[in-house]
Amino acid sequence: MPTSSDIARRCETEDIDLVRLLFVTPNGVVRAQSVAADDIATAIDEGVPASKLVHAYNALGFRKKDGRFDAAGEVLLRPDPATFRTLPYADRCGGMLCDVRTLADSPWAADPRTTLSSLIETIASADLVPSVAFESEFHLLAEKEDELVPTDGRGAYATASTRDTHEFVLAVRDALADQGISVGKYYPEWGAGKHEIVLDHGPALTAADEHVLFKETVESVAATHGYQATFLPKPATHSTNGCHIHCSLWDGSNNRFAGSDGISETAASFIAGVLEHAPGLTALTAGTVNSYARLRPQVGATAFTCWGYGNREALVRVPGHAAGATDAVRIEYRAADNTANPYIALIGLLAAGLDGIKRELSPPEPLDSDPGNLSVDERDRRGIERLPTTLREALTALADDRVLRNALGAELYQTYLDVKRSHWEAFTESAATWERDRLRNVY
Repeated sequence: MPTSSDIARRCETEDIDLVRLLFVTPNGVVRAQSVAADDIATAIDEGVPASKLVHAYNALGFRKKDGRFDAAGEVLLRPDPATFRTLPYADRCGGMLCDVRTLADSPWAADPRTTLSSLIETIASADLVPSVAFESEFHLLAEKEDELVPTDGRGAYATASTRDTHEFVLAVRDALADQGISVGKYYPEWGAGKHEIVLDHGPALTAADEHVLFKETVESVAATHGYQATFLPKPATHSTNGCHIHCSLWDGSNNRFAGSDGISETAASFIAGVLEHAPGLTALTAGTVNSYARLRPQVGATAFTCWGYGNREALVRVPGHAAGATDAVRIEYRAADNTANPYIALIGLLAAGLDGIKRELSPPEPLDSDPGNLSVDERDRRGIERLPTTLREALTALADDRVLRNALGAELYQTYLDVKRSHWEAFTESAATWERDRLRNVY
């Protein structure tokens, strides 16, 4: 583990003048304070005061006036030296991920990163280590005649799209490599301007940290190329952006998800737990109103509580792998998007799956077809239910899910619920204004 002195020396030798202290608030927005490189050792050893209030903001930058945090109150940003990177897209600048702690320098119960770290420690006590990878989709846009339009044409895996955006993709790959982040795969997706980059698997906390750095990198490199990158779940009428989460559990060098013929009983129980907690889990992995415009049947996302081998319309997909490649056995959770706080999303996914393992749950039979093509009676017979169709519905399910509430802890759970309910209220208020304006023109 590097020390504060190690980081200070790196800043000096690498000509870094500012260091961004990055953290993600419950609404999923990446935030930062920057400190002078000359002060970075003190920042690491003692922390940097920050307002509690920012953790109560919804995605629109507003908060409930009677919410949990008022104008008074501060916390400490404690940079994690192991996460230090020189940021290749920002001149003379470094970056670090932070835990948020109390002014007394104890863990703050409303901090998502700290809460995920605690859950990982609990899992480790059972000799299990989660391996995680984030698979992010985004749209790349360029300004043309005062309008933002896709940089390339539509077509999944289309070589024309790879040619149109080759320099940008190379720049992203190089910038990530400079930060020690490995790209496993890249390809253009179905929608015009839509792209997907898959990061390599890693320990859960590292994967979440690198996902934050990945999003910062894509948006920054896009700007330097004259583009705008958007991770919005439903950015256009005929396209979506997801953030699929790949996960497996390991015991040393043994992949506990690998069975003698497919997946193990451990993996099956994990899947069963995810399916059982799916309604409340969706509130943690699809955290905006816009998210539910994506989670609809037959649009290449997911809309139903089912699982299957290679089934891209299922909530949980077991990806294919070469015969004998037991290291590659994993599950893919598909109801997540990039508006989620990655630490909170992993808390929910791991807690749901581990509850299935603890209770030795068994999943239903895997589905080898599109659930949207089944009749209602057939879905009922198979126990396949519709995922929440609105953020409000998902939040109600979260409030009723004891396992997920306990995994978050009372402080983070209530903070998250307040922030997301505020988001929903802002949406419904704006919808009322839209309705009045439209109907006034009619009547």
